[in-house]
Amino acid sequence: MRTIKITVLAALTSGLLLSSCKYEEGPAISVLTKKQRVENTWVIDKALDNGEDVTSDFDEYTLITDKDGDAKLNASYTFGNFTYDAETNGTWTFEDSKESINFDYEDDDADKTYQILKLKSNEMWLREKGDDLELRLKSK
Repeated sequence: MRTIKITVLAALTSGLLLSSCKYEEGPAISVLTKKQRVENTWVIDKALDNGEDVTSDFDEYTLITDKDGDAKLNASYTFGNFTYDAETNGTWTFEDSKESINFDYEDDDADKTYQILKLKSNEMWLREKGDDLELRLKSK
């Protein structure tokens, strides 16, 4: 009986260590896979461009991702009294040993690759590669 408990404990510990993260902001360990943590409906909680708060520029963005790699980006842009709603479908994939995430949309202007800073089931922080834009997303 003691051997079974030790075996089960070792298996659980191994599973947790195998799904651990090494992102700058964590988490240190997760029971969910990285794909499962990406799957969500996301909104921008905070946006920083070169340290400056630009969250208001992203108030109307919604990102929907699933664990199979599908993505949909919805955005609403306001220019004076005119509002333009945009939606584009695409895919997401991990890159650089799952340290980065790439979004490839039908609207190529929305295509971006981001370094993953934090990846939790309800929180994802991304830094655009080649830029100083940091997006802190939260689940909707």
